[in-house]
Amino acid sequence: MDSFTIIQIVTLLLGFYMAWNIGANDVANAMGTSVGSKALTLKKAVIIAAILEFSGAYFVGGSVSETIQKGIIDPQVFSHEPMTFVLGMMGSLLATGALLQVASYFGLPISTTHAIVGAVMGFGAVIGGVGAVHWNELGWIASSWIISPLLSGVISYTIFTIIQRKILLAPNPIYASHKFTPYFVFLCFTVITLSILFQGLHLPISNSLALLTSGAIGLTAAGASYFLIRQPKESVLQLAGNLPYAEDSQEVEKIFISLQILSACLVAFAHGANDVANAIGPVAAILSVLKTQTITAHAIVPSWLLALGGVGIIIGLATWGWRVIETIGKKITDLTPTRGFAAEFGAATTILLASKLGFPISTTHALIGAVLGVGMARGLKAINLQTIKEIAVSWIVTIPLCAIFSIASFYLLKLLFL
Repeated sequence: MDSFTIIQIVTLLLGFYMAWNIGANDVANAMGTSVGSKALTLKKAVIIAAILEFSGAYFVGGSVSETIQKGIIDPQVFSHEPMTFVLGMMGSLLATGALLQVASYFGLPISTTHAIVGAVMGFGAVIGGVGAVHWNELGWIASSWIISPLLSGVISYTIFTIIQRKILLAPNPIYASHKFTPYFVFLCFTVITLSILFQGLHLPISNSLALLTSGAIGLTAAGASYFLIRQPKESVLQLAGNLPYAEDSQEVEKIFISLQILSACLVAFAHGANDVANAIGPVAAILSVLKTQTITAHAIVPSWLLALGGVGIIIGLATWGWRVIETIGKKITDLTPTRGFAAEFGAATTILLASKLGFPISTTHALIGAVLGVGMARGLKAINLQTIKEIAVSWIVTIPLCAIFSIASFYLLKLLFL
């Protein structure tokens, strides 16, 4: 077996290892809130997330993968030494996967996007020189780390404020929940359909037709939900009028369980779409160089590679995902289905928008921003500031650690293959 074949096999294994660790660590962002609010059991969360994570990775993951493979460093800097570029990308995968595995073992959620971007940037700057890094592109990515929690926080704050005012604090909360739930179903189905039409199926349709199609599907789902949850008006009014407020709230939360599960599916789909790039982007770049012996500006991301990343994510979720899911679901904040729905919908909308634009934002950042938005709607005392402080510190530390590990991994691989 020649050295190029060995490198190809090792590259695929490293990509799968990275995807496995993404599933083990980052998937908690999709399902942790649903498990924490008891909308889903751990087993059901794993099954649902497996299906949706793979679907997002396979159908929508291509454009972000291209950003990872060529948007952070300039591959042409290594045009005279293509194997240096190959080993650098392999080192980035190894370093990021190892750091994620350690974090997952201790149940610590960290940003996989931060990790891979830091690893690729560290290798590019040290081995290829400062000029090898696309600092403008990196600036856009860095700005998205600020924009994403703010945007998801605003969306989640708005959604939960509406739920509070129109449903939880209404004179008849149960009746109000039956009245307004179809609107939230409409939003969920419209957003996920738009993401599939714009980014997944690559259909040659106009924006206006995509909006009309998504709106029609959203309206159909909303109509179906109206009849599925509808009770006779008289009995609803009588029930709502006789129950104490606490019992009214419990009934409303039961109704929102289905909505939270729907929003959790949306987050899982969005997460697979965005974060498969962290494993597949470097692999696609490496395989392209090994095949052509040259470094090109564009490396095609084949469907089978997206499928490999999707499979790796769901296996990581099924084996080690429970560790971080428990952290997200139980240790950040007190969650209910209404709060979880608002947080997950805000995060999912932000992530899917980033996937459309090709920004590899952090799912962790988006979700934390969304949870903070929900917390702010309930008052500052509802937020665990100590936990937020610890999370902020981990965000700062992740990039330099991965950069250092990536450089060390490069030199180790260089000893083995050159």
